[in-house]
Amino acid sequence: MAASTVSLVARTALGRHNLLSLKTAQKASRFYVMASSTNSTVADLKIKSKPTKPVEGQKTGTSGLRKKVKVFQQENYLANWIQALFNSLNPEDFEDGLLVLGGDGRYFNQEAAQIIIKIAAGNGVGKILVGRDAILSTPAVSAVIRKHKANGGFIMSASHNPGGPDYDWGIKFNYSSGQPAPESVTDKIFGNTLSISEIKVADIPDVDFSCLGVTSYGKFIVEVIDPVADYLDLLENVFDFQLMKDLLSRPDFRFVFDAMHAVTGAYAKPIFVDRLGANLDCISNGVPLADFGHGHPDPNLTYAKELVSIMYGKNAPDLGAASDGDGDRNMILGRDFFVTPSDSVAIIAANAQAAIPYFQNGPKGLARSMPTSGALDRVAAKLNLPFYEVPTGWKFFGNLMDAEKLSICGEESFGTGSDHIREKDGIWAVLAWLSIIAYRNKGKKVGEKLVSVADVAREHWATYGRNFFSRYDYEECESDGANQMIGHLRDLISRTKYGHKYGNYELDFADDFSYTDPVDGSVASKQGIRFVFTDGSRIIFRLSGTGSAGATIRLYVEQFEPDVSKQDMDAQEALKSLIDLALSISKLREFTGREKPTVIT
Repeated sequence: MAASTVSLVARTALGRHNLLSLKTAQKASRFYVMASSTNSTVADLKIKSKPTKPVEGQKTGTSGLRKKVKVFQQENYLANWIQALFNSLNPEDFEDGLLVLGGDGRYFNQEAAQIIIKIAAGNGVGKILVGRDAILSTPAVSAVIRKHKANGGFIMSASHNPGGPDYDWGIKFNYSSGQPAPESVTDKIFGNTLSISEIKVADIPDVDFSCLGVTSYGKFIVEVIDPVADYLDLLENVFDFQLMKDLLSRPDFRFVFDAMHAVTGAYAKPIFVDRLGANLDCISNGVPLADFGHGHPDPNLTYAKELVSIMYGKNAPDLGAASDGDGDRNMILGRDFFVTPSDSVAIIAANAQAAIPYFQNGPKGLARSMPTSGALDRVAAKLNLPFYEVPTGWKFFGNLMDAEKLSICGEESFGTGSDHIREKDGIWAVLAWLSIIAYRNKGKKVGEKLVSVADVAREHWATYGRNFFSRYDYEECESDGANQMIGHLRDLISRTKYGHKYGNYELDFADDFSYTDPVDGSVASKQGIRFVFTDGSRIIFRLSGTGSAGATIRLYVEQFEPDVSKQDMDAQEALKSLIDLALSISKLREFTGREKPTVIT
């Protein structure tokens, strides 16, 4: 069946418009589904009904379905999950509707996109917007969904996990608000993966993702869009770009951004260089690669070693930042100074009304994930704003945003964002910090001492107190040992009472965190084991759902320090006794055999 094509972009220096290349469209998909059993024709589109059977391991976690690439390359593995998704939605939620598709550029994305498009067409979707080269950052997908009033969208990413043929791949679905699908939907998808028997696939050629343009197959349309344009338009309505441009043009201010060879490499030059006027050499690792340059695209002190070395080295820049695989996480560094994600969201919230036009009337409310430190709580109290503590997972923030209860929120896992979209947003956080530093230095002449990142943080601590905070990650632990440890802790909290002594700490309460959504009344239980002490110190244990193999144990420790003279202590030193207590009561070493964490942040 022939496709009609209209090019939307000039392909030559003379501005002539070429037709979309059909080379890729003439190839058969390399990762196809089983042989056809029955065919039908819908609106000039031939639909094949292909038999299949359930496969194991398709339970969706907090951030979608994540497995090794080779798992997704198994016959029908991805196709089953996509069809199960359509089987789980009401037909009016997608038939003749508009969906968005994009990902972080990792290995297998382009092949997967072809499969998703054909199954979407086979199930009656009217149009797909897909990013050029199948690239769209996670926050950009949310922005595109909201701008174009799409029915939803697919995000192909395993976020901060490594990429390449031997590593990770992932898929998740976002709703029409731009937020991740709720557990009620992901549970239904999993249920349908257990009984699936057929896949509906449109008999159409592969789409060429390399050129902007529209391709029609009967009434089904695929439009390849610029992955940056809609997202940048939104950011320009949030921030004062001239304010940031004035800062970045100063000869006495230097900025560096590490894209970690991940998706924000496609956004860094158009935003920081072309729009804000920064020097091109401010961007490092700025070319997105399918294997992230053999790196681990997780912006923390362990994996962003190159940026950390620059910011803690001689003649360091004034502000350093990094983002992760799919562009929704961030790390902020000053000269010889690390801003914890818990502090970052609190500082952004405290300065937002003055420095960011979008919040000129003040935030509606603030929220954090349960394991994130209480620094944001103190800002909410001082500003007299509604405050919410939610389980880990951005979808919990989304309900509050849609109900206009929430403006700024964050997770200690390097995720920060606002209600401009319904995902965390790495570049948004970087622009927020550029805005704060620019606002604090507005009117200063060249040669005057600038207010630094460290100055902003220390002034914040002096006003609100400092919440010393650290997270220990034990990645790819044996699942049995990790689950036994959690069972041990649940038994322990069932026997603890107020006033019990744990070394120098006196227990206020211990529980397994449960959350009742104030918007829809849904309940999320067993979200993390908490030991909260009478001085406000906390120890928290969680099993993470973001890995693709084994179990990741996350240990969080926090201690409040109001004394300004003690606020410059190293966090690991300040928290040592609490960390030792956490390892002792959890028996983590005994259950897992792990002597030290994979990552400390």
